[in-house]
Amino acid sequence: MSMIYEFSDVALAYEQKSVLRDLSFKIGAGEFVGILGPNGSGKTTLLKLMAGVLKPSAGTIQFEGRHLETYTRKALAQRVSVLPQETFVDFPFRAIEVVLMGRAPYLRTFQWESAEDLRLARDAMARTDCLELADQDIRSLSGGERERVFLARALAQQPRVLLLDEPTTHLDLKHQVEIFRLLQELHAEQGLTLITVLHDLNFAALSCQRVLLLGERRLHADGRPEEILQPSLIREVYGVEVERQGGVIYIPCLSDSKSPSESR
Repeated sequence: MSMIYEFSDVALAYEQKSVLRDLSFKIGAGEFVGILGPNGSGKTTLLKLMAGVLKPSAGTIQFEGRHLETYTRKALAQRVSVLPQETFVDFPFRAIEVVLMGRAPYLRTFQWESAEDLRLARDAMARTDCLELADQDIRSLSGGERERVFLARALAQQPRVLLLDEPTTHLDLKHQVEIFRLLQELHAEQGLTLITVLHDLNFAALSCQRVLLLGERRLHADGRPEEILQPSLIREVYGVEVERQGGVIYIPCLSDSKSPSESR
């Protein structure tokens, strides 16, 4: 397996305040990795380091065998696509125009999108179940609709790596399931490397091959979900008592101390 990312003793600090420290790990091509941890543990910051938006204060990050900082913004955008947690558009773009922005890394300055670019954009919208929104003003869409449009933009970019920050935050349960099913299909069919920040431990357990668990601004644990998402580790990192049954993680105090099967 070829390596996509190699972090070596990476640290990040703002104005001498440590944000992340002692990060050393590798991510291989085609892996589906979940980044977990409590609020403030540095999950989104780690994603920004991978995207090249932030530069480490110490240590090195290699991408496909080269130092990440040696890539031009355009070259990196042809390889890595990012779906941030919050997306704002203040101008009256149609949804299809927003998705077509994903083709920008492949266009020369002032070059118009081709028929092939439009086809790729429409295909991406069809895959994320938002093609019927193509001609609507992006500002008029609900949070869930916008999330699917921006995921379509990320897919239209045809990346090798897709970085996602809480991709189901604004989605109802039906579309949460559909998005994760789509991500699993992309992973299986295209070998796309998926790295996603998640809060839902059960989605991580069901979807991801591997979990990076952050705690106290460092990598607390790294491994398969069934190894990492154990009550003892969750208690240590999140400070919450949980139980597992049949692979499902639940909080007893929120279920009157009954297991999922007893509650049915």
